[in-house]
Amino acid sequence: MGKLVVIDHPLIQHKISLIRDKQTGTKDFRNLVEEIAMLMAYEVTRDLPLKEVEIETPVAKAKTKVISGKTIGVVPILRAGLGMVNGILSLVPAAKVGHIGLYRDPETLLPVEYYCKLPTDASERDFIIVDPMLATGGSACGAITLLKQRGVKNIKLVCLIAAPEGVAAVRKEHDDVDIFVAAVDERLNDHGYIVPGLGDAGDRLFGTK
Repeated sequence: MGKLVVIDHPLIQHKISLIRDKQTGTKDFRNLVEEIAMLMAYEVTRDLPLKEVEIETPVAKAKTKVISGKTIGVVPILRAGLGMVNGILSLVPAAKVGHIGLYRDPETLLPVEYYCKLPTDASERDFIIVDPMLATGGSACGAITLLKQRGVKNIKLVCLIAAPEGVAAVRKEHDDVDIFVAAVDERLNDHGYIVPGLGDAGDRLFGTK
């Protein structure tokens, strides 16, 4: 079964507080989301396999370790997930980036797919799905399903803030997927927003309403 990892590093928790604050403007919000994603990437990539190589330092030959050719893919759920991509790429620059577009039907709250573009070798990659908010879990489950339909075997879901309902939904539909978050909040409200949350992550990232 997949695990739920709440990353409680002090730097991450401090920055989460800043993005929750309604006084934080678009520029600072965008920078903070990218920084948090980068910090979370340390934990998300903890199990990447290593291989031993021999190099020559200015002093002597040495046996050391490098990542053993693991192919990584990063998939933001449009549009808010875009804000997390560069933070992860700053640590894993060789990763390829796919995109999945899902919107939530305002009546049913269910996800509707409108775009999916993945690397041609998707089935050979381990994927990290990124989306700042895990609310109802509908978009996350939809994105995971799309990847599995294309032959992806190893998937991790990385979100900044989750609602218990969203975690439960992913657990129910995809119990093999590890979920990484910086906070699990109290609940969802009647409109499907996380409480206390941080509002609409996409609007705050891109300055829209």
